[in-house]
Amino acid sequence: MEASHTSQEQSASNRSNGADFRSDTVTQPTPEMLRSVFEASPTDVFNEKPSSFEQYMARVTGKEDALLCISGTMANQIALRSHLTQPPMAILADERSHILTMECGGIASLAGAMVQPNDIYGCPTRVVEFENPHMGAVFPLHDMQAISEFVRPLGIRVHMDGARLWEAVVAGAGTLEEMCGPADSVSLCFTKGLCAPIGSILVGNAAFIRQARKVRKGIGGAMRQPGMAIAMAVAGVVGVFGQAEAYGSESMLLKGHRLAQELAHVWTGAGGKVSMPVQTNMVCLNLEALGSSEEDWVNGGAERGLMLREPKIVTHCQIEPNAVMALKQYMIDTLAKTKSVAHPHSF
Repeated sequence: MEASHTSQEQSASNRSNGADFRSDTVTQPTPEMLRSVFEASPTDVFNEKPSSFEQYMARVTGKEDALLCISGTMANQIALRSHLTQPPMAILADERSHILTMECGGIASLAGAMVQPNDIYGCPTRVVEFENPHMGAVFPLHDMQAISEFVRPLGIRVHMDGARLWEAVVAGAGTLEEMCGPADSVSLCFTKGLCAPIGSILVGNAAFIRQARKVRKGIGGAMRQPGMAIAMAVAGVVGVFGQAEAYGSESMLLKGHRLAQELAHVWTGAGGKVSMPVQTNMVCLNLEALGSSEEDWVNGGAERGLMLREPKIVTHCQIEPNAVMALKQYMIDTLAKTKSVAHPHSF
């Protein structure tokens, strides 16, 4: 289960995603992941027991049990449907959250729940959901604990979309177990920054996972031969994130964090503004202050061989150095067109 950081970093120069700042979902399997596929058992990589990897993930997150899912969206929707069993019911979530904006209305179609503002005439809240991190900003542990302590006595469950929770752990927000503690259920993705092509894990107590397993079966989410997916997930957890029992201080995810800080420093140093704290691997640029449109920003980057989307820059461990230099120069050239910058710089 050992992985070589050097070989993973060297292979980045041969990838097609080296200048892709649109999302960390563009990461590709590492050499260690590809090798692990050939060595994997068709059913499982741990002791030939289908549940052994799930037990491992439950242990490192401090939960009783875990359930392997195909995607983060599936994990979130299974969690919500498992929590929400008796209508009427509503979910309290950030209006920008993934479950509202990116999951095809699954809350209503699969869980049968409403999403609405607080209203005496509305459905009672049964689940509070939050993402951590969100738009690159870490949800502090003490805030999560305060929310959990407030809502749990009211019979309200807490679900965390922790697709990128690994990033928050690497940023020093807390251990994986500590960060999962305030939530009744947590979903974590092996794709995105961890570079696996498929897979998420849903963790919670034993009774919750028993129900979630039934829901997964009902929507066709069980895998007959999960061994290859598990092998790549293990390579992501151990080789990219770092040992899950630790803080991830030696994590390859730190490369993305350093790049984000570098880019934010160039942008703000040249007079630009960011709309969210830069704490992990995302830089949210404030283009409105420049009078520039998202379309202009994306098209201008494309002319320089940079793949951009929205005013959000997402970094990952497979970004190439020359792409970083090109993006820095593009930032400065963009700001030079405004009154914020008098003269362009070069790198």
